[in-house]
Amino acid sequence: MAYYRPYHPPADPELVRTLTQQQNEMRQRQRLEPLAHPPRLIAGLDSSFPTEDTILSVIVVLRFPELELVEKVYSHGPVTMPYVPGFLSFREAPNLVQAFAKLQHQPDVLMVDGHGYAHPRRMGIAAHIGILLDKPSFGVAKQVLTGQHPEPEAEAGSTAPLTDKKTGELLGEVLRTKNRVKPVFVSPGHRIDQDTATALAWHCTRGYKLPEPTRLADHWAEQFKQEIR
Repeated sequence: MAYYRPYHPPADPELVRTLTQQQNEMRQRQRLEPLAHPPRLIAGLDSSFPTEDTILSVIVVLRFPELELVEKVYSHGPVTMPYVPGFLSFREAPNLVQAFAKLQHQPDVLMVDGHGYAHPRRMGIAAHIGILLDKPSFGVAKQVLTGQHPEPEAEAGSTAPLTDKKTGELLGEVLRTKNRVKPVFVSPGHRIDQDTATALAWHCTRGYKLPEPTRLADHWAEQFKQEIR
C-alpha cells in the first residue's frame, strides 16, 4: 500500500476508546478455521491514499489456481475518519465495502494487502473486512506490525513463525516468496486458519515478492489513479 502521510495531531482519547471497543466486539465474531472447500475464485484487495483526504480501494478477482484475471473494480472517495495508529482499518473498510459491492463475481477468499490476526488487538484490516463481509479472509503485509520472528531461510518458500513477544502466541507466519528477497507477513483474518492462509499465499506467488492477487490489485491501483485524475 502507498500512503500519503502528513502530520497528524494526537488522536482523541474518546475516539480511541470507541474504536478499541468496536474491535473487541468484532473479535468475538472472529473465527479462525480451515476452509470448507478449496477456492475457485480468490480476490486481492488493496487500498491507498492518493491525497490526505481521499482513498482508492481496488479489488481484483482471479480464477484459482490458474490465477487468471476475471474482474477488477475500484472505489474512490473521501476519507471519513481521521488517521489513528492501530485503527487504519476503520479508514479503509468502508471504501473497500463499496468496491466489493461492484463485483459481478463473488470470490471465495479475500487476500488483503495488510495484516489480519498479526495486529495488537488481532483485528487488522484483513480481519476487519472479512468480518464485515462474512468472507474467508487473510492478510499479506510487507512489514511487521507486532510480534517477533526469526529470519526464514533465504530460499523461496521458507517460513518462520511470527509470535507475540510476551505470550509466544502464534500471530502469523513470515514467508519468503522470492529467493533472498525480504519476506512477507501472512496472517489469517476470518473464517480461515494459518496453514491455509500461508499455503494460499505461496500458491499465488509467481516470481514476485507479492502474491498475484495483491500484486495485481496494486498494479491496477496505479492504472485507476490515472483515471481519477
